[in-house]
Amino acid sequence: MRLRASIENVPIFLRIIQTVERLTKTCILKFSPTHMRIICDKPGDGGIQVWSIIKVSTLFKDYRIQSNSNDEITIKIGSEPLIQALKSASTSPEVVVKLAKKNDHAVLSFEIIVQTRQNKKASVTQDVNIEVMRPADVESLKEPMCPEPDVHIFLPPLSKLRAVTDHLRQLSDIMGVSANGNGHLRLFIETDAVKVDTEWSDCKNPPIERGEDEEPVEPEAYATTLVSVKSFLKFLSSHIVSTTTIACICHNYCIIMYVYVGKVEEPGDILTFYIPAIHDGIDN
Repeated sequence: MRLRASIENVPIFLRIIQTVERLTKTCILKFSPTHMRIICDKPGDGGIQVWSIIKVSTLFKDYRIQSNSNDEITIKIGSEPLIQALKSASTSPEVVVKLAKKNDHAVLSFEIIVQTRQNKKASVTQDVNIEVMRPADVESLKEPMCPEPDVHIFLPPLSKLRAVTDHLRQLSDIMGVSANGNGHLRLFIETDAVKVDTEWSDCKNPPIERGEDEEPVEPEAYATTLVSVKSFLKFLSSHIVSTTTIACICHNYCIIMYVYVGKVEEPGDILTFYIPAIHDGIDN
């Protein structure tokens, strides 16, 4: 199998992996001829998972891949060493990444061009240990199954939600996320000692086509899900890469967050977060 490419957009790649690192120390990268998928399928605290897809053209150029598995290669990699390699490459005019083998261990090798004090170019190699996954293990990877969301809503800037959630974290471990079809979004907590409710009333709802057999949903009706504050803050770390985020709330089941790296009108680069419900703690 072969994988070799020039990294054209190191800053975006770095910010995506920094977001993932908040969730897990190991992630899965699945390379295909057209896309790179980033998967965190082992739920940690709060059960959050990430299933993301990035176009090859967003991050790479001169991209070549070859394997006996439909030209797909799937690896497990430590997020921290990957971040260190990308930070080392962040100011380089030329970075090549390739699949290699060093001392009988598979590695993702980064060849980084640096400028010396004598104004000459030099090449530095940084290897990150990986595990190439077997086809049977790749086949077992399954994205979470969720019911049809009750409400879809565009979120305010994630940095603003983060400031509110940071405050809520000091008061409770569980928070409620609630929204309706009229552009209203609420973040709230309710304990024996305190009640806090923050509302945005000017959010937008994306147009959603429903099947003929589906019952119409009243725009005023709220869908609510209780989640771990810690999990929600981990999701909000994606503010460093987000341009637009759509929340899909499955009432009392989960929240699916679609974090767009580019424009919504040009889909193809999306980080998808699955945040499960916690059935405890707040009346809604």
